[in-house]
Amino acid sequence: MIKMFENNISQLVRYVALMSVLVLATCTPNSELATVDNQPSSSSEQALALVAPELVGMDSSRLNRVTQAMQGFVDEGKLAGVVTMAARDNKIVHFESVGYRDLEAQAPMTNDALFRIYSMTKPVTGVALMILYEEGKFRLADPVEKYLPEFENLQVFAGTDDSGNIITEPQNHKMTIRELMSHTGGLSYGIFAQSPVDTKYVEADLLNNAFTLEEFTRRLGEIPLKHQPGSRWEYSVAVDVQGYLVEKLAGQPFGDFLQERIFDPLEMTDTDFYVPEEKVSRFAQVYGYNREGELEPGEGFPGANFLEDPNFQSGGGGLVSSTMDYMRFSQMLLNGGELDGIRILAPLTIDLMHRDQTPRGMTGAMSSETGTVFGLDFAIIEDPVEAESYSKGEYYWGGAAGTWFWIDPVENLVFVGMIQQFGQGIPDVRSTSRRLVYQSIMDPYGI
Repeated sequence: MIKMFENNISQLVRYVALMSVLVLATCTPNSELATVDNQPSSSSEQALALVAPELVGMDSSRLNRVTQAMQGFVDEGKLAGVVTMAARDNKIVHFESVGYRDLEAQAPMTNDALFRIYSMTKPVTGVALMILYEEGKFRLADPVEKYLPEFENLQVFAGTDDSGNIITEPQNHKMTIRELMSHTGGLSYGIFAQSPVDTKYVEADLLNNAFTLEEFTRRLGEIPLKHQPGSRWEYSVAVDVQGYLVEKLAGQPFGDFLQERIFDPLEMTDTDFYVPEEKVSRFAQVYGYNREGELEPGEGFPGANFLEDPNFQSGGGGLVSSTMDYMRFSQMLLNGGELDGIRILAPLTIDLMHRDQTPRGMTGAMSSETGTVFGLDFAIIEDPVEAESYSKGEYYWGGAAGTWFWIDPVENLVFVGMIQQFGQGIPDVRSTSRRLVYQSIMDPYGI
């Protein structure tokens, strides 16, 4: 350092002044430093550089079996196109696209294609809400109605009378935000099950893109809960309610909050509630199957239109994204809330999200008996043997059009897969990709 400044006294003075500032900063209360969380750290290693798999303990030829398997699904006519991406130790080891973005136009699938990620929106919404949790805006044990008066005096379905009218009973306790975030609050989806309550959901047209989040929540608050809060895990519109909760707590539109606090800091430049005109050429066509089992283009839900900015910014299933954008989001989670020196959440907050948050004695799909439990907007592998997986603590989710991802803290691994496919004939891309990724790991950390 003496050599650096020996010919320039003024630089030495500035250096001493800078060091004084840094010393003072170490004595500054955390609350005064909180505003710098989203400033990049110049010393951080650049995340997600593309490297040879061997540099992170994986075998290239074995990992290439993922691409071969996905190409096989395309060749068999089961999928139009696929993009897959894997990262280990903060490095990309696999990023491949096969098939077609648009089969009819013979437009090849590309790594930068855009996809309807549907329920992979849910973890994004969960992160947004937990940003506000860190800021002290709510407690997980708080009743939802404390912040959303639309949920005051909710009743619970208790059966029907001889005329088919719904009979209700009071809640045995008020639905909490923890229950809202773990799908145990007594809500449903209306489209995945049949019951008098689900019929009410359909009649209310809850997920209409013309509604605001406020209107959606008002209508939902007029329908009885399907179950007593905390008694059963059931997939539901709860994360759309979370989006409205973010809006209320933050005092700004949900989409604006996502943009300012997550998408911009993480450089998720292709993630939004719609595809702008200049990006339409990258938007993948979505398919179903006709009666012969052949691919047939068409949206999976009536009225779906991702080419227009919707009023209804669905926290449960509204986003469009790219494989790289979702990898950046997922890697941030694996890194304990940080990517490229930008911190979104604290490590312990991320850890809270992928702990089991379900109530004791709860029934339903996500219970310890199945080997899979549920945290705050993530499913979690509790027993890899029972769940037929590899690592305890792996957390994951997927989307209605076939997209999928998982995060494995044990093997320091993230995988993101993108397809656009509805219907009963979808091949099991999730278990196939999981098996082929793990068989390519030659230097496992978990054994």
